[in-house]
Amino acid sequence: MCSSIVKLYLTMLTRFRNSTYLLIACTGLLITSCHRSSHEQMVELLQQLNQRNTNPKNPFDAETELASVDSMIKQTLPTVDEEQQNIKAEFELQVGHEQDAVNMYEQMLKQPDHMMVRNFMSDMGIAYMRLGERSNCMLNHNGSSCIFPIKDGGVHKIKTGSTKAIAVYEEILKRTPDDLQSRWLLNIAYMTLGEYPDKVPAAFLIPGLNVDTSGHPVKPFTDVAAGAGINLNSKAGGVIVDDFDGDGYLDVITSGLELTDRMHYFRNNGDGTFTDRTAGSGLEDMRGGLNIQQTDYNNDGKPDIFVLRGGWQRNGFGDQPSSLLRNNGDGTFTDVTIPSGLAFMHPTQTAVWADFNNDGWLDVYIGMESLSKTGNMNNHTSALYINNHDGTFTNVAAQAHCDVNDFIKGVSAADFNNDGWQDIFISTMSGRKYLLQNKCKSGRIPDFEDVAAKAGIKNTESTFTTWFYDYNNDGWPDILVSGYNFGTALGYYSAAEALGKPVPNAGNVFLYRNNHDGTFTDVTHETGLDKVVFSMGGNFGDIDNDGYPDMYFGTGNPDFRSLVPNKLFRNIDGKKFADVTTSSRTGNLQKGHGVAFADFRNNGIQDIFIEMGGAYTGDAYTSSLYLNPGQSNNNWIGLKLTGTKANRMGIGSRIKVTFTENGVQRSVYKDVNSGGSFGSSPLRQEIGIGQAKMIDDLEIRWAGSGTVQHFKNVMSNQFLGITENSNKLNIIHLKKYNFKMNMPDMPMPMAAMR
Repeated sequence: MCSSIVKLYLTMLTRFRNSTYLLIACTGLLITSCHRSSHEQMVELLQQLNQRNTNPKNPFDAETELASVDSMIKQTLPTVDEEQQNIKAEFELQVGHEQDAVNMYEQMLKQPDHMMVRNFMSDMGIAYMRLGERSNCMLNHNGSSCIFPIKDGGVHKIKTGSTKAIAVYEEILKRTPDDLQSRWLLNIAYMTLGEYPDKVPAAFLIPGLNVDTSGHPVKPFTDVAAGAGINLNSKAGGVIVDDFDGDGYLDVITSGLELTDRMHYFRNNGDGTFTDRTAGSGLEDMRGGLNIQQTDYNNDGKPDIFVLRGGWQRNGFGDQPSSLLRNNGDGTFTDVTIPSGLAFMHPTQTAVWADFNNDGWLDVYIGMESLSKTGNMNNHTSALYINNHDGTFTNVAAQAHCDVNDFIKGVSAADFNNDGWQDIFISTMSGRKYLLQNKCKSGRIPDFEDVAAKAGIKNTESTFTTWFYDYNNDGWPDILVSGYNFGTALGYYSAAEALGKPVPNAGNVFLYRNNHDGTFTDVTHETGLDKVVFSMGGNFGDIDNDGYPDMYFGTGNPDFRSLVPNKLFRNIDGKKFADVTTSSRTGNLQKGHGVAFADFRNNGIQDIFIEMGGAYTGDAYTSSLYLNPGQSNNNWIGLKLTGTKANRMGIGSRIKVTFTENGVQRSVYKDVNSGGSFGSSPLRQEIGIGQAKMIDDLEIRWAGSGTVQHFKNVMSNQFLGITENSNKLNIIHLKKYNFKMNMPDMPMPMAAMR
C-alpha cells in the first residue's frame, strides 16, 4: 500500500512542480503517510488540495478572486475604475453578497460621469434579480419558491429586487429590443411579482409561459425536502438514493463540487422523515465530488460509494483523486482508494460500473476531462479498471483499446447488440461520440472497438448527460444524449423557443433508436424531443407506471443569468415525449444537477430527488424532493436482485416483464443500473406494468453469468427479492408511509452551504 501512496504523491509533485507550497506539502505527506490509514491519508490529501485550490487563478474560487480584485481597487483609489468596480460586483454575486453588488452599482450611478454603467446594465439587472431571489426563494424558502411558472407561494413577498430589475431590463430593451436574454429575464421578474402577463409591456411580452401546451398534463408534484428533514443547501453536486444500511428504506447521500463542500448522509427513518447521520459516518471529511455513484466493488452485497472529483476545473485545479468508499454495514464508510489501486490525479465527473469481462465482478470505466493530447497538465486519458477479486483494480484501458482521450462529460454501459457483453457509450464536450462495442473477447481483459460511425451516430454537438434505456420497450437498448453549450446565458434560447424563433445549438435532447442490427436512427424530431433543455444532470423513471420511461433533466450553466426551468418529459406509449414541466410543478429555475427517481414511500409511486445549486457559493440552493401524487391507478413491481455467479448486485442484468393489459400482451424491459450519468437511482428496480394485476412471465437474464430465469404468474404491487439460480421469490415486507404535504415557509440554512 505504501508504494501506491508514494506513486500518488509523486504524481502530484510532477504535475505541480512549479508550486512551492505543494512541493513542501507533498514532501511532508510522503514522510508521514505510510503510518496512517488509507482513510486518513485521503482526508489529509483533500485538505492539502483544497489549500492549493484556494487561488485567484482558480475560476471557481470566487472568494479569493474577490479579495484579489478588492486589493487592486484599493491601490487605485481615489480614482474609480468602473470596469474594476463591475468585476468586483460580479464576484460579490458569486460569493452571495447580492446587496453589496447592488450597492456598488447604485453608487456608480451617482457619479457625475456614469455613462460606462450602460455597458454594465445587464450585470446590474441580474444583481437585482439575485437580490430578489435571496430575499424570497432562499431566506424565505417554501415549496413553490423558484418553480416555473412562478405563482402562489413562489410570488415574492419582498419585491424590491425584482421591481428594480424590471426597470433595468426595460431600459435595456428600449435600446436593444432584440435582446432576447433580457426579455426572458424581464418576463421572469414580472412573474416573481405576480404580474405576468398582464403588466408586462406588450412589446416585451413572451406570451404563454404559464400555459401547459403538452396535451398530456400531469398532476402537480410537491417539494417536501425541507419538511422531510433534508435541509440541504449546496452548490452543484451528485446524489445517490439507495438503501445503505440494509433496512429496506431508501436513504439519500449527496456531494458538492468544491473541496470545501461536505458530503451528506440522510438516513431514512421509515416514517416520512430523514435524519442527517453524516457526523460519525466517515463522510464528514470526504469533501468535494461533483458526482457520486453506488457500486459493490467487493461483492459483499452492501452498496459502496464512488466519488468523482475535479470536473470542469482546468489548469491543474481539477487534478484531484476520486474516492472509493467501502460501506462497513454499520452506518459508516471507509476510504479504500489507495489500497484498491484506484488512486489517480485526474479531473472527472463521470464513470460507469459494469462487469465488462463477464467474470462476476464489477469493473469501472472512468471518463476523464482532457483538453489536450500532449503531455501537459490538461492531458487526461480515460481508464478501465478491471476488478482483481481481492479488493484491488488494474487499469487495462490501453490493452482493451478504450483509452479515450477527450473532454468526457458522460459515460453509460449496456449490451446494445444483445450479445451478452457490456458496451460503452461516451458523450463529450468536443462533439465526438464514442460507441465502444465489447468484442466478446474471452479472458480477463476485454477488447473494445469504436463503432459510432458505423452505427450511424454522427452528431457533432457538444453533449453532456447520457444513458442507455429502452424507451420503446422493444428489447433493444436505445441511446439518449443531451446537447450542452457551456459559455452562453440560457435565457436567450428559452425566449427564442417560446417566441417561435430559430434556436441554433439549443442544447437539445437527442434520442437514437436501436435498429436491432448494430445501427441507430436519430428519432429526436419524431419523438418531440427537439426542445431547449441544456441538461447538466438527468435521469429516467416511470412517474405514471405505464411501463414507459419518463425523464427529468437538471438545467443551467455557471452564468447567473441562466434562469431556465428544469424539464420533465412524459413518455407517451414509447412513441413521443411530452414536456409536462408546467403542469408537474417541477420546473425549478435554479441550477439542477444529480437526479434520482425513487419510490421513497414504498407505495409503488416514484418521486424525484434533485441536487440543486450552481458552481459558486452565491449560487447555492436547496435541493428538492418532488413528491409524486400518483398519476394513475396503474400497477407495479419492485425487484431486488442478488447474483451468485453474476455480480452480487445484479448490475447490468436484463429484466423482462410480460403481462396482459386490456386483453393485449406486452413486455417492459429494464436493465439493472442507477440510471443516468449524473445522479443515481436505487439499484432496487421499480417497474410499472400498467393495468395488469398479474405478471404472466418475469424473466431475468443475469449479466456476466448468462443465467436465465423465469417466474410465472407473479402478483403485482409487491417488492420481491430474487436470487440467481433460486426458484423462490422472496416477498420483501416494507411499511408504507407519507411525507408531510404542507411545508411551512422555512429559512434556508446558510451554514449548510459549506
